[in-house]
Formats: sequence, structure tokens, C-alpha cells
Amino acid sequence: MEKKNKKVKIAQKRHIAKAITWRTLGTLDTIFLGSVIDSSETGMMLGTCELLTKPILYYFHERIWAKADLNKTKELLNSRKRHIAKTITWRLIGTLDTTLLGWAISGDPYTGLKIGVTEVITKMVLYYLHERLWYKTNFGISYQEDVEKR
Repeated sequence: MEKKNKKVKIAQKRHIAKAITWRTLGTLDTIFLGSVIDSSETGMMLGTCELLTKPILYYFHERIWAKADLNKTKELLNSRKRHIAKTITWRLIGTLDTTLLGWAISGDPYTGLKIGVTEVITKMVLYYLHERLWYKTNFGISYQEDVEKR
């Protein structure tokens, strides 16, 4: 008996496009939070620094997740559990980066921690919605028939 699955190939351009759209949302959120918690100068500096650090970290996060999906079926890629797991792992990386940058920019570890902890909530909600929207589009995704013999 043969079982047909659709194998999914994710192009690098998809990861790059997702990194750009996510960074735009993330930067606006960071500037807002940094400005409210400390000052508009801190918010702008933090947002600017993250324009350098976050796309690099996000790109590698995406590539690691793409390689970790050994059995890439459409059902797996659209799994809410997968999106939640990606949201949590990305938020841990992103919060650590923001906290350390906030501390370095403000000179106060408590300020960095306040910004980092506050953004956990805002960024997780934004990231989850970003993931759901991206997985509703086929940009950078191709499907190939995979026949499994039993």
C-alpha cells in the first residue's frame, strides 16, 4: 500500500521576508515600550540597536526550526503547537537580547529588566499573530509529492 504525503520545501526568501516583517513590528513595539518605561531616547536607541541584532537572531531561529521539521507535512507546518513552541523559543532569545541591550543603553539593569519583562507579553502576542498570518500564505513554499511504500 502506498501513502502519499506532500513534502514541503521552504525557500530562504520566505525566512528573509518573515524576518523583515517581524522586525518592523518588533521594532515599533520596542521603541514604544522603551519610551514609556524610560525615555524616548532609550526607546529609539534600543529600537535602532535591535535593527542590527534581531534580524540575525531571527534568521537563525527560522533556519533551525526549518531543519528541525524532519517530517515536513502541511499539517505539521500549520500546527498550532508548533507555532506556540516557536513563539516561546523566539521570545526567550528576543527577551534576553532586549534586556541586555536595555541595560547597556540605560546603564541600569533594572530598566533593562523592566523593558524585557514587559515585552514578553506584547511580543508573544504579536509573534503568534505574525506566525499565523505567514502560514496562511504560500510565499516561498513549494510542495512535492512523496510516496511512502508500506
